[in-house]
Amino acid sequence: MRLSSTAVMAAMVLVSGASRDARACTNFLVTPGASEDGSAMVTYAADSHTLYGELYHLPPGEHRAGEEREIRDWDTGKFWGRIPEAAQTHEVFGFMNDRQVVIAETTFGGREELKGPSGILDYGSLMFLALQRASTAREAVDVITRLVAEYGYASEGEVFSIADPREVWVLAMIGKGKDRKGAVWVALRVPDGYVTAHANYPRITRFPLNDPRNCLYAADVISFARENGWYDGPDEEFSFSDVYHPLTWADARICEARVWSFFRRVAPSLGLEWDIEKGGVVRAPDREPIPLPLWVKPDRKLTPRDLMNAMRDHFERSPLDLSRGVGAGPFGLPYRWRPLTWKVDGVEYLNDRSTATQQTGFSFVAQARRHLPDPIGGLLWFGVDDTATTVYVPMYVGIREAPRPYAVGTADFQKFSWDSAFWVFNAVANWAYTRYQDIARDIRAVQDAFESEFFARQAEVEAAALALYRQSPALARDYLNAYSDTQARRVVARWRRLWQELFVKYLDGNVRDEKGEVQHPPYPEEWYRRIIQEDGERYRVRHLPGEKKTVP
Repeated sequence: MRLSSTAVMAAMVLVSGASRDARACTNFLVTPGASEDGSAMVTYAADSHTLYGELYHLPPGEHRAGEEREIRDWDTGKFWGRIPEAAQTHEVFGFMNDRQVVIAETTFGGREELKGPSGILDYGSLMFLALQRASTAREAVDVITRLVAEYGYASEGEVFSIADPREVWVLAMIGKGKDRKGAVWVALRVPDGYVTAHANYPRITRFPLNDPRNCLYAADVISFARENGWYDGPDEEFSFSDVYHPLTWADARICEARVWSFFRRVAPSLGLEWDIEKGGVVRAPDREPIPLPLWVKPDRKLTPRDLMNAMRDHFERSPLDLSRGVGAGPFGLPYRWRPLTWKVDGVEYLNDRSTATQQTGFSFVAQARRHLPDPIGGLLWFGVDDTATTVYVPMYVGIREAPRPYAVGTADFQKFSWDSAFWVFNAVANWAYTRYQDIARDIRAVQDAFESEFFARQAEVEAAALALYRQSPALARDYLNAYSDTQARRVVARWRRLWQELFVKYLDGNVRDEKGEVQHPPYPEEWYRRIIQEDGERYRVRHLPGEKKTVP
């Protein structure tokens, strides 16, 4: 017997349990036919102001008949109950298992009357249970939906991204309210050659009723809506999102805008533009509002690095660009501190919400590749804290343990530690927020050097691992474990030094030049003009009669 799943999960909850912020996470999904090397790819930014970022590891297990699995809420640690354990469970690193099944999520809330637990399985528990029990993406859909039907659902509306080396699925699910067990749901297979995304909104509208290869759904997903008086049209025109989470103006601006920004990056030929006045997506020449497609065909095949860049998006060069405006301060900070919405004189306003955000606990770009054995083909490019300033380190699913700086138990959210990747990256990022345009440029240079090196070495590393795998899978796992561990420790050590270098360079609002000489660069002229416009007479220099016109 290996260490029990219950014991490992309990440790994860104690260290990392945190309540998630509404409209928090972002997922991008790429089918094998839409990627440059045939990978199925999924990204996940796990965003919360109280989430400690780390790399989870669940060992494989063989379990006796009658053995039970304790269920605790992933966010809060609340004990929900117990269910029978599976006879055998897969090994899991992060959110990918040893068969290259990967699962991510975003929360959408849904109708208020459907909130409240009707069972014992929260969304986080469902993700880990599916990873431990499923060998394919389709099996993972089945595991999640069967478990919810049997033991009930305990979370708000959720959209799951589920992929394996061959298929990519999107599963939208919402409970039936406090007094009704189970959930209603729809799962769609993303057409090969296409990409999709979701960001705290259930983007599935109408779906095929007689296409089980590409669409699965709860038997009562339509009848439950009829029963509650939410829908009375024909079955074939039923729309999941329109019924279970009708789109609001705020949903479009805060959630769908992130999806739009991903689509505009990967498929610029579609001409999708965001119109602030019209509150959504328009297309030239008439610029009339149009629904955002569920999926699009990218203009070219995508790479993991394309997805990393998309994860770092702040709506640059768009009407929603967060580096512009008074909220960005003098140095173009593309973040806005919470709350997300506020009121002045009874009028409500909001801050835009980009994919990159300051409160990310961890994020990843996952590759599932069928041309390689599972321990080598499954790869998490894993980072902690803000996606814009993190480094995505290659963590192969075949590794035996998480590198110490990223491992569960190294530190937690309550106490800073220089041994923790999460805290080291936060130290650098939070210093960057003080003079963002300058400091972020320095960070990106080091970030790019690491990631460029990782990609340059990837083919060589995987060829060596494959040669060892042919001798013995264990040898390949040992090799990959050593490689991922070395890179992780290198990155964190460099980031500690980077914090020191940046702290010295930008001390007290000054900037040291390449010779180490302290310089006093002015604020941008645009910022001075804002000061003048707001209160110029307060700052305007005046002179006494006969006084020399000099300023000390």
